[in-house]
Amino acid sequence: MSQAVADLLAILDLERIEQNIFRGSSPQVGWQRVFGGLVISQALVAAARTVEGRAPHSLHGYFILPGDPSIPIVYEVDRIRDGTSFATRRCVAIQRGRAIFSLSASFQIEEEGLSHQFAMPDVPDPETLLSDRDVFEKFGAQMPPAVRSYFKRERPIELRPVDWMRYLNRKPTEPAQNIWMKASGPLPDDPAVHRAVLAYLSDMTLLDAAMVTHGRTVFDPTLQVASLDHALWFHRPFRADEWLLYSQDSPWTGGARGLTRGLIYARDGALVASVAQEGLIRPRDAKA
Repeated sequence: MSQAVADLLAILDLERIEQNIFRGSSPQVGWQRVFGGLVISQALVAAARTVEGRAPHSLHGYFILPGDPSIPIVYEVDRIRDGTSFATRRCVAIQRGRAIFSLSASFQIEEEGLSHQFAMPDVPDPETLLSDRDVFEKFGAQMPPAVRSYFKRERPIELRPVDWMRYLNRKPTEPAQNIWMKASGPLPDDPAVHRAVLAYLSDMTLLDAAMVTHGRTVFDPTLQVASLDHALWFHRPFRADEWLLYSQDSPWTGGARGLTRGLIYARDGALVASVAQEGLIRPRDAKA
């Protein structure tokens, strides 16, 4: 197991302070604010640890304030409802006495029902695409400093975009992209771990889908970019340490916001999760 994956598993294993109160931390890698996927996944872990016999099928979260990675995050869970089939939880992430994120999650017993799904896009296999290391060796000299620093750091999630060049040539293109993702090392068999890791990676690259049509990326220093809200639906079992195709699009941007959507497929074409997110995409004041 890579050290980055081990560190991710450690920060997802929250400390229980009281029956419905948990504490988490952030990796100390120089981030100025807590990564949105981290607080989503930790809030899901906290909520799930108050539920028995049911797995999460949906979550909806709002980012309220930027999180400070240098101090712990306290998660308070409210047991809204425990029904025969469903359970509902609300979780608030707190730092310095103020809420930085709120989550509502629903849990369901395993049931049978009607079934259909959109087909997975026809894209190249991940093994035929450039790895992170290949991309850095080939294009590192062309990358802005912030992007180069990102690629130098060991990360718990491996990404293989179907089209790397769109990040380098900055040419406007359609607001859609396909990216293979997986944990960069093996994970325990516990399905709860795989759901937490998918919640973590579900916040990655989404806002880029709203920006590529404008020839911009989240690393653009002229833009203020941040997640505003996030919704995730789990459809069927999966492994987050095996390749998952994250197919993303952005139907709209405007008013300094962008709407993005994502479908996450297993390697065999099964649709395992769906995502929707609105993010802040605000031009920075030229005088700032």
